[in-house]
Amino acid sequence: MTHGDPTFWLLARATGITAYVLVTASVVAGIVLASRTRGRLGPAARVELHKTLALTALGAIAAHALALTLDATVRIPPLALAVPGLSPYRPVAVGAGVLAGWLLLVVVVSFRVRRRIGGRAWRRLHYATFALFVLATIHGLAAGTDTARPWGQALYVASAGLVAFALSRRVLVRTRAVA
Repeated sequence: MTHGDPTFWLLARATGITAYVLVTASVVAGIVLASRTRGRLGPAARVELHKTLALTALGAIAAHALALTLDATVRIPPLALAVPGLSPYRPVAVGAGVLAGWLLLVVVVSFRVRRRIGGRAWRRLHYATFALFVLATIHGLAAGTDTARPWGQALYVASAGLVAFALSRRVLVRTRAVA
C-alpha cells in the first residue's frame, strides 16, 4: 500500500460507523430485554440477539482499530488504541473511543461470568453500557470525519434518539407497574 492509497482509511471509517450502529443496536436491545416487554422473539432469542450484537460490535471495534493502525493518513500507533490519551490525533476523542471499547469488552466478558459474580453485580455492571454509549457517541462526533455530513449527523441523532426512547419507555413501563 502506498501513502496515497485510501483503502485502510475507508475501512477504518466503515468499521467505526458499523461498530457504532452495532453498539446502538445492542444497547437498545438490552434496554428492551430488561423491560421484559412481549415481542415476536422469545426471551432466550432476545438474549442471544443482544449478546450477538454486543460481540459483533466488539469485532467491528477490533477491525476499526486494526484499520487505523494500518492507515497512513492518520498514523495512530497501536498502543494509542489501547491506552486512552496516547493518540496524537484528537487524543481526548480517541481516548473516549478507547474507553468505550474497553467497557464493551468488560460487558461482553460479563456474559460469561454472570453466574460467578451474581445477577445483581452483573446488572450493575451492565449500567456501564450507558457510559459506553455516551463515550462512543463523543468519540464519533469528535473524531469521526463523517460527522459534518448530513447522514453522519442523522446517524448520531437517530442513535441517541433510539436509546433515549427505549430508556424512557422502560422507565415509564416500570413506573406504571409500580403505581
